[in-house]
Amino acid sequence: MTRIFSALLAVSVTISLLSIFASGLSAQTQSPDDVVWVQIEAQPSLAAATQSAQGYARQIEDVNGFSLGAGWYGIAVGPYRRADAEQVLRSYVRDRIVPRDSFIQSSDAFRQQFWPVGANVLNRGVLDAPSSVETTPAQTETAQTPTPEPDPIIQPADETLREAQRSERALTADERKDLQIALQWAGFYNAAIDGSYGRGTRASMAAWQEANDFERTGVLTTLQRAALLGQYNAVLDGLGLQLVRDDQAGIEMIMPTGEVGFTRYEAPFAHYDSNGDIGARVILISQKGDQSTLFGLYDIMQTLEIVPQEGPRNRGDRSFELVGQNAQIISQTQVSLRDGEVKGFTLIWPAGDEDRRTRVIAEMAQSFARLPGALDPAAGSNANQAIDLISGLQVRQPKLSRSGFFIDTRGAVLTTSEVVGSCGRLTLDGDSEAKVLAQDPASGLAILKPNNALAPLAVAAFNLAAPRLQSEVSVAGYSYEGVLSAATLTFGKLADIRGLQGEEDVSRLQLRAQTGDAGGPVFDASGNVIGMLLPKDTQGAALPEDVGFSRDSTAIADIAAQAGVALTAATQTGTAAPRDLRLAAQGMTVLVSCWE
Repeated sequence: MTRIFSALLAVSVTISLLSIFASGLSAQTQSPDDVVWVQIEAQPSLAAATQSAQGYARQIEDVNGFSLGAGWYGIAVGPYRRADAEQVLRSYVRDRIVPRDSFIQSSDAFRQQFWPVGANVLNRGVLDAPSSVETTPAQTETAQTPTPEPDPIIQPADETLREAQRSERALTADERKDLQIALQWAGFYNAAIDGSYGRGTRASMAAWQEANDFERTGVLTTLQRAALLGQYNAVLDGLGLQLVRDDQAGIEMIMPTGEVGFTRYEAPFAHYDSNGDIGARVILISQKGDQSTLFGLYDIMQTLEIVPQEGPRNRGDRSFELVGQNAQIISQTQVSLRDGEVKGFTLIWPAGDEDRRTRVIAEMAQSFARLPGALDPAAGSNANQAIDLISGLQVRQPKLSRSGFFIDTRGAVLTTSEVVGSCGRLTLDGDSEAKVLAQDPASGLAILKPNNALAPLAVAAFNLAAPRLQSEVSVAGYSYEGVLSAATLTFGKLADIRGLQGEEDVSRLQLRAQTGDAGGPVFDASGNVIGMLLPKDTQGAALPEDVGFSRDSTAIADIAAQAGVALTAATQTGTAAPRDLRLAAQGMTVLVSCWE
């Protein structure tokens, strides 16, 4: 695709301005009560449009930026009622704040909003004209200050049909394919890219001509070919696509150097972080290895924040590709194994900019070349070491983690309802996905069922009898939300068999539990389960640190019956040995995590 960059973008600008001006004239025929905008300008790149919008926003109010389609981005102020919009237009043109060819535009000309970031004002209703704009009657203002006419735009001379056919025959096979690719990108062609101009290609050319206000002939002139390729390449303007050679990584490829630049090595990655406006990143992947190395990398990459969980995954014997996307980013990773070296790259790009992202990833993939050598395993300073970092990349973290415990031999888990709300997915011990079988927010209890059958090392045995006041109890849980690899035990006493407000199914405990312990089992001295630890919700009360609460086993039995889960009755008596209690607790207690 790189060869297409030689197209004449200036011709595309001319044609696009003609189209924009025509749409502006059409917009001016609308009803005076319609919601309209004052379109100031159009830019062929998101970076240029964002910079322009920021500049205008420093001078005037109500500035917004929208995609116009075909790689163009418009800057507009509004929305206003038509009468106010005309006043704003005349005032800003008169004061030379906006270009003379600014015009009234309707909302249906605009697509996704890109500026201000996160705004969506297309359907919010009208605004009053800014206070700096005089709101005198339109006819009086028109009589005093006529609206300047836009400068005439002269379309360059064109070829006759015969001349166009002759110049087309001089095209190479690759040049003919380039035109089909550009037509496909513009939405006019959906057949094979073969350089053969049959009925389908001719029809797509004719449709493109009609859409761009040219005579419909099915044969593109030299000017029209340049305009089509200019539209196709305008989306890449400002990205600085250049060939980058990284000898340490042993990789050469085209990168958007206007948006990314080299920062550091953290084997097996070479980091090219954002140095532009859109927040793009590129990571080169380079290491010696075999198929097991490739497969291990495939698994590791999917634990990283830069590879969101939604998106296709494809792994073969010698290569893999990962696409991950969420509301913020889309990342695409391509890696292959050859001659004992695993090499590839990841492109991280902001979501909602698919035209440019797909073009950039195509340029990168086509230009990717292996150079001798792979990245030294010791490369990088490892200055930012942490257990949640892998070679400088953040490991994906759950929104919330709490404790839970197995309550039957099929792997059903009891946990706190606090951890199951607003989750994209739930996991047990980090990798086993689960779904909610039953929950009762009033009691704070929830039962999860693993998607795949599990074989618990231990299952809770419940003592339904009332426990003895001031008896010894213990709580098992992941106190620090998974930082430690196994559940820990916290010891204390049963302070009361009721809650602070006299609740019959709540017990008050005297022990120092941590946030992550919520949802864990509460044991009596024999190792039988007498309840589940509740989150510390004091409703604003400043309670001592050693005060905790548990939902008793009778409430647990009720929700288990509703879910069709049969609980195991306690049989242990006497006092359990600390080692036996610890092994049982760790065998039945699991880390429950809520993910986006």
